[in-house]
Amino acid sequence: MSSTALPKRVALHRNTTDNSVPSSVSPSPFDSPRQSPSSTSLSSLASDQEARGKMLDTWGNEFKIPDFTIKQIRDAIPAHCFHRSAATSLYYVFRDMTILASVFYLFHNYVTPETVPLLPARVALWTLYTVIQGLVGTGVWVLAHECGHQAFSPSKVLNDTVGWICHSLLLVPYFSWKISHGKHHKATGNIARDMVFVPKTRDQYATRVGKALHELGELMEETPILTALNLFLQQLFGWPMYLITNVTGHNNHERQPEGRGKGKANGLGGRVNHFDPSSPLYEARDAKYIALSDLGLFLTGSALYYIGTTYGWLNLLVWYGIPYLWVNHWLVAITFLQHTDPTLPHYQPEVWNFARGAAATIDRDFGFVGRHIFHGIIETHVLHHYVSNIPFYNADEASEAIKGVMGQHYRTDAQTGWTGFFKALWTSARVCHWVEPTEGATGESQGVLFYRNTNGIGVPPAKMAN
Repeated sequence: MSSTALPKRVALHRNTTDNSVPSSVSPSPFDSPRQSPSSTSLSSLASDQEARGKMLDTWGNEFKIPDFTIKQIRDAIPAHCFHRSAATSLYYVFRDMTILASVFYLFHNYVTPETVPLLPARVALWTLYTVIQGLVGTGVWVLAHECGHQAFSPSKVLNDTVGWICHSLLLVPYFSWKISHGKHHKATGNIARDMVFVPKTRDQYATRVGKALHELGELMEETPILTALNLFLQQLFGWPMYLITNVTGHNNHERQPEGRGKGKANGLGGRVNHFDPSSPLYEARDAKYIALSDLGLFLTGSALYYIGTTYGWLNLLVWYGIPYLWVNHWLVAITFLQHTDPTLPHYQPEVWNFARGAAATIDRDFGFVGRHIFHGIIETHVLHHYVSNIPFYNADEASEAIKGVMGQHYRTDAQTGWTGFFKALWTSARVCHWVEPTEGATGESQGVLFYRNTNGIGVPPAKMAN
């Protein structure tokens, strides 16, 4: 797939204790920056660019605010891409459910002490089982995601029925997620209203690390071990914590017009979650749908309890529990990397609009798994934010169609395969710590925010007076 994205320039690596050292370059943002004999310091380069009023992403690329319209995007997409087939979509549900059942049948009947007497071999094979089921289960999650966007079929009743069943089986509150996820799509990239991955601002990050704002530009590099620990915690607990505490969503609930957010905030005990009909994530009219979502979780939970008490809790852990954790891992990784990248902007509310926010996403590549098991949710996400009711099997053609309209604003990390996906996960964790305007920005540019970090990578944080 060819890319019209603005090419990533070299990653600029700064020395946090000496601004006079030469800048260093690396051939790719994924690689560790290496020393270069360049005679131009990063500080002088950045100052020169900022003096000209340019907005700079983390890698030092100049950014220009998108100026195309949603009508231009929609008009570029062939009409047949909007066609939704219930039969096609149901086929994929049947296919994925059949794979899940077949894999369980094979392992349950043929990976036993009688057929595989060596315990280490059985452990290895059942570990493989959890990985396979986690991948296919994520595909089922994605199909329910199609239902939530009405991309599954023309029938809203069929969409919501299939979505409720599939998500409930994965312990996802379907309608609760569907409502909050719809609000995420309406406010993508809006630093005050986005419902999913809202990056920390400079002052929020400073509060988290216990540092004064002006010290952020002088912090020592975060250790790779700490980065790895943060990633592990994010991947293991990110999804349940999002459902329970809205941990990565916005925290401006007091401003909700209905007053449902008064006295409520993200975090444990803050009464902002996906299970309470009175949660400020929803309006009063949504209460019956939240209750229906909770019913789905209760029914699945009851079935799991029966299986655990009847066949053993260790069996349940292997059969369902660990694959469930794999599904959570993939969901968090996919969503994180769709909205977190050194090239992506975020916007203050006064500068944001839908077309700008939808462009603040990126397509990536996960090889065979991404295309055929995850149903293309990684590879066609930019399109999905512009027209979310196009079914996944038409998304590739529609994605190609909108690239001409988006031009340099189409972001892609395509053709990197699964290794590139994991490299991007590590890079974003190291590079994307908080967002702030480019130093020296004026006018509308002050409302366009870019990632900065404490690791000496890329454009330095803005200098602040003591």
